[in-house]
Amino acid sequence: MDTQVVIIGGGPSGLLLSQLLNRAGIATVVLERSSRDHVLSRIRAGILEWGTVELLREAGVGARMDAEGYPHDGCYMTDADLMVHIDFRELTGKRVMVYGQTEVTQDLYAAQDAMGTRVIHGVQDVTINDLDQPLAVVEYTLGGERKRLTCAYVAGCDGFHGVSRKTIPEAKRREFERVYPFGWLGILSQTPPVHDELIYANSPHGFALASMRNQALVRYYVQVPLTDRPEDWSDARFWAEFSRRLPSEAAARLVTGRSIEKSIAPLRSFVSEPLRWGRLFLVGDAAHIVPPTGAKGLNLAVSDVFYLHQALIQALTTGQQDAIDAYSGRALQRIWKAMRFSWQMTTMLHRFDGEDAFAEQMRRATLAHLAQSETARRDLAENYVGLPY
Repeated sequence: MDTQVVIIGGGPSGLLLSQLLNRAGIATVVLERSSRDHVLSRIRAGILEWGTVELLREAGVGARMDAEGYPHDGCYMTDADLMVHIDFRELTGKRVMVYGQTEVTQDLYAAQDAMGTRVIHGVQDVTINDLDQPLAVVEYTLGGERKRLTCAYVAGCDGFHGVSRKTIPEAKRREFERVYPFGWLGILSQTPPVHDELIYANSPHGFALASMRNQALVRYYVQVPLTDRPEDWSDARFWAEFSRRLPSEAAARLVTGRSIEKSIAPLRSFVSEPLRWGRLFLVGDAAHIVPPTGAKGLNLAVSDVFYLHQALIQALTTGQQDAIDAYSGRALQRIWKAMRFSWQMTTMLHRFDGEDAFAEQMRRATLAHLAQSETARRDLAENYVGLPY
């Protein structure tokens, strides 16, 4: 066999899985369609559950995160001028870390380079075969030449549009999807954050989120129709709309500036079952997509990596298969809980086209309940900081 595990996808989940396996003495090859520069140019999530923080430390890639990341002890849920503080530390004893996905990916690349791992960029036309045989076969094209790798296992970390999920026969897959009728327009701006904690704002004008990367770089979002394009939104239009969706107390502190990135992300919930097909395992966006409202996307991929790296280490070092056999079921239990939380947050905070007055009152009642009930706040906090693996 050419290597023990072929990992398809060189984003953070694929690199983290490779890093954890390499540290256990297991050989990997990572195949990535895009260039490294393109992977590192993707603007993605910036909120890490504490379980993610601890697994990055275990993988030996936590030093810069600990030095430059921003631990957050809570967030605010708001309705007009009602600001409900969710105190993570007080309610759960845990916190989250603000540290961008791009930074996590840079740290993982550096660690993989130091180990000498084969991370091959620019691969095309990947196919996965012989998943029911003693060795799986992964073929791909690189520089016009067809290549072939044999391995014990294949990890599909290649995202929603990748080949891995589609390798599982359609008749053997069950797919569940909810597409939301709006998107998030997000900007990056080199301005100070409007608050030292995140603000999730519900308003008559739609949802807004005030987030940050550091004390001089913010990531702000507003809910927009799916028909909108980034070029439809000047900076002035964005800042005016963002400001009117914030509570007045926060809006008064808003510092505006030039945007350095602007994009619109559609929102969907998606799960494909099972996560295993013979010697192939699905990880992260290859198997599930969550709306960003609950900050679960990267974190849910990391929980998949947690379960899978343990299972692969056991199988490849002891020959025991019980963790391999349990991987899909274990991961899906946590995936569906995160799906529920993300759906709940999305429903609680967004306006839906054509909704009636009852829906608006339900949002207001939910936020009022959060303000009055410590039990409700604790439930939200426990899900936000991350359920146990």
